[in-house]
Amino acid sequence: MRIGNNPEKTANNLVVENYHRIVIPVYIPNFEGYFEQAFEVFRLCLESILLTIHEKTRITIYNNNSNDIIKNYLDSKYEESKFIDQVFHSKENLGKINAILAAVKGNLEPIVTITDADVLFKQNWQSEVEVILKNFPQAGMVSPVPSSIAFNNRTANNWIYALFRGKLFFGSVIDPLGLQRLDDSLGNEIKFYKKVHLEKYLILKNKSNNQEAVMGCGHFVATIRREVFDKGTAEPAFIKIQKGVEGKFIDLPNEELGFLRLATKNNLAYHMGNRTEKWMYEEFELLKTIKPNVSIDYNDLKSSIRFNFIQMKIGRLISRILAKKTFRDIFFKYKGLSNSEITEY
Repeated sequence: MRIGNNPEKTANNLVVENYHRIVIPVYIPNFEGYFEQAFEVFRLCLESILLTIHEKTRITIYNNNSNDIIKNYLDSKYEESKFIDQVFHSKENLGKINAILAAVKGNLEPIVTITDADVLFKQNWQSEVEVILKNFPQAGMVSPVPSSIAFNNRTANNWIYALFRGKLFFGSVIDPLGLQRLDDSLGNEIKFYKKVHLEKYLILKNKSNNQEAVMGCGHFVATIRREVFDKGTAEPAFIKIQKGVEGKFIDLPNEELGFLRLATKNNLAYHMGNRTEKWMYEEFELLKTIKPNVSIDYNDLKSSIRFNFIQMKIGRLISRILAKKTFRDIFFKYKGLSNSEITEY
């Protein structure tokens, strides 16, 4: 039986007071072996976010069946911080992508930052990625962590932009230590970055406003227009991690929708891995001494521009050509690299 009318039926319009959503999937099942220091790493991650975000930001944390200590910690942070307005607890680990999709689909913010639970954020990361989104309305994905080797990874639209609207050139890496720390945090025997990668990266410039950004980016932390999730694939992910699952649900939709893939020139976040180090605490202490920049005008982020199908096909053709070493070497020489740098790059 129903008595009376639900008052919500007359309040149909939802008002979005915030415009930037941060989504953090976390999975810490125990504190042994690989996960021995995972709680402390995650604590540094979350606290660094809270110290660096502006007032128009809200945070969703998706607990992928972590242990009870993590669950209780998340509940206490939810009660403590106004920025953390959503904490979801799953009794089954549904994987990173499904956690992200569940969080994004249930919210209205026009831009969403997805981040692993082992990222240490620096001051101004948010303002710098938002400025790039403002000054590159064609950008759909911007990371606060630049990469010298991501210039031809799902960046077809970047090439067409460089050809007709922008300028492409090699610039000096602002923070080589940041790139080195990323490499070290991955624990690989063979490092990603060679000496030249720590010295130079490809920069895309918007000639109309002189905004510059690094070509390409990874996806362990990235700020993404919600259209990428809304109009990307609608199916769930049946793989928790690896095997290209993030590429299928994030990288490919961003490219197929006609968006650019960029990164900030400065390194504004660190991938910590699963172990803490002294420098992480030193960086964290610096966050307490600086107030985050104020948010930009929300209206500056509302409109996005996409490349059409023909333009994307041209961009992909350029990308395939530059994937061949002979053509890539010619292009790099034209852009100013020396013969020895070309060999190493």
